[in-house]
Amino acid sequence: MTAVPPSPTAGLRTAVLRRARSHHAFEHCVEQLATAIRLGVYPRGTTLPPERELAQHLGVSRATLREAMAALRQAGLVETTRGRAGGTVVTLRPSSPSARAAARITDEHRREWLDVLDFRRIVEPGSAALAASRTLDGEARALLEQAHAEVAAADRPAAHRQADSRFHLTVATLTGSPRVVEAVTSVQAALHEMLLAIPVLDANIKHSDDQHERLVAAVLGGQAEKARTIMQGHCDDTAALLRGLVG
Repeated sequence: MTAVPPSPTAGLRTAVLRRARSHHAFEHCVEQLATAIRLGVYPRGTTLPPERELAQHLGVSRATLREAMAALRQAGLVETTRGRAGGTVVTLRPSSPSARAAARITDEHRREWLDVLDFRRIVEPGSAALAASRTLDGEARALLEQAHAEVAAADRPAAHRQADSRFHLTVATLTGSPRVVEAVTSVQAALHEMLLAIPVLDANIKHSDDQHERLVAAVLGGQAEKARTIMQGHCDDTAALLRGLVG
């Protein structure tokens, strides 16, 4: 009986997929799995490991892994069938408008977007910290709370993206710095374009809304370093999804 040679990618899989950070598990899973698929660690037609095994390897709950798999399905990277012979198979098939849009993005565009994500990680956490360090009057506090309420109340993807941008711009205006507002406006304009290239993910929106709520509390409480840390985590999570799903 002829022995079947091991897959050339088999050894890569345990090395490429790293355990998740506890507070960013969903975004981490999406980034890790999508990147492994795009780089050919799991080639087209490959069946991903069983749910229990993959969740254990990534250090996440099975519920979190299922949410990540749903994101990969929405992005057209995998398909899942149920039953004894079922499983999750890598397809790399753009099946949604956002997935087809991502497939058309040029390498030059990707490099530009990666630069924006790096710039955002510097600008927006600093904006949040500066806003929290200001003495805010009643009108300024009300503006921030209203912007947050509008994001939470948005019930359509397009409306949510716009409300999210307004929230971040509101934080920037509270700094009182025109240069900060200009920088955050530039970042948000590019980010809006990027987000159109990935599917709307309910798990990410819920996580994002939770971060917004904690950020508002930190800014209104005058906790500058806490506001910086929360915004930095928020930027990192969005960047993880974009790196994974867009590349």
